[in-house]
Amino acid sequence: MTLHSESALLTDFYELTMLQAYFAQQMNDTAVFEFFVRRLPERRNFLMAAGLEQIVSYLTDLHFTEDDITWLRESGRFSAPFLESLRDFRFTGDVDAMPEGTILFQDEPILRISAPMREAQFVESRVMNMLQLETMIASKAVRCVMVANGKRLVDFGLRRAHGAEAGLLSARASYVAGFDATATTLAGALFRIPVSGTMAHSYVQAHDSETEAFAAFARAFPDNATLLIDTYDTEAAALQVTRLAQWLQEEEGIRIKAVRLDSGDLGTLAYRVREILDAEDCRAIEIFASGNLDEYAVQTLVEGDAPIDGFGIGTRMNTSADAPFLDCAYKLVEYAGQACRKRSLGKVNWPGRKQVFRHYDAHGLMQGDLLALPDEDVGGEALLRPVMRGGTLLQALPTLADIRSHAREQLARLPPSLYSLEPAPKFPLEVSLGLQALTREVDERQRHLADSDRQRWGAEAG
Repeated sequence: MTLHSESALLTDFYELTMLQAYFAQQMNDTAVFEFFVRRLPERRNFLMAAGLEQIVSYLTDLHFTEDDITWLRESGRFSAPFLESLRDFRFTGDVDAMPEGTILFQDEPILRISAPMREAQFVESRVMNMLQLETMIASKAVRCVMVANGKRLVDFGLRRAHGAEAGLLSARASYVAGFDATATTLAGALFRIPVSGTMAHSYVQAHDSETEAFAAFARAFPDNATLLIDTYDTEAAALQVTRLAQWLQEEEGIRIKAVRLDSGDLGTLAYRVREILDAEDCRAIEIFASGNLDEYAVQTLVEGDAPIDGFGIGTRMNTSADAPFLDCAYKLVEYAGQACRKRSLGKVNWPGRKQVFRHYDAHGLMQGDLLALPDEDVGGEALLRPVMRGGTLLQALPTLADIRSHAREQLARLPPSLYSLEPAPKFPLEVSLGLQALTREVDERQRHLADSDRQRWGAEAG
């Protein structure tokens, strides 16, 4: 089951105007673009890569339908020969990328696409759209994982996500980062993520009494009943649950698994509910908490030893509320075998194909990264791996279970200073001598061409 089939027109219009311009000039030599994050959000010490599987799916299925071409023709903006060329448009290039779950830092290419210019240029908007979202959400979700101390985490964010696809991909990204389940049903069907659901306040309100609602729900789900107890009086409801739990166990063999708190002072309420449950010999009933939680709230509750066994994290994680976008870019670094770069103020990037080499200390912890040319002999672990060649996937992508395992291993190798919600000094990123030399060559060539251009046009104008 795929995410959905989509039109190639789900892109910025300028991708199409550039395609026609390139087509008219017959410019279609190999172009190399790299996706990277210029700077980390203020409250992030690192990012976690996610979304590669969706990129591969998009590139593999990319084509223009007859409806797409008809709409472009009716827009009156494109030539007939160009539109005819779109019938056979496919992605035939190469992809190198960091595996999902990899820890990364600013100015490090997460993904490199090498393809004929028209293909490499056209995919820019959609590649950025998907890779930015999942990397942003995984980088937020992993902060919850870091402070949860092994407690259960469930994605609760679909209803306030910024659209259906964002909700689905947020569920996937949070699972990559280490969440245990999602409340988004389709994410379970699409990605085989465990799904989790409890009950609504409206269900309780629709019954004559809480006890009647609790009993009916427990009978409907005798092996997995989690009861929402804060519709009216939380402590009174907790006491009702203890009496009902004993009766259901003795009379019908039904065990209530957990109660859920969704409002109020969660720490204080959890302590009081735990006391009530334990006093009535219901120690096996767990407490699950939700309600505008993020990594800071979870950290406070965990550090305060609140007797909470799991958390539902929604809006603040699924929208990455404190950092709702990444300052990312997809930039041309080579065309027709010649390295190039952008030098705009505040948006300078390094030229040429690059590799990120990671070095570790004697304890196996991340020590520093080196940005270098792919063929430089600089040691360390090369983070960008071959994914596609000639438009074809080289080997099956890792399962989500394998990606989660890789993410856990990455977290285990973070230096202590970065394994914190508090801002830390920047992780060391050095630039190789080879890349520095290439940059000087590119800048000198661009200056020479600019001077020649000015002289030519100045002379012609005179």
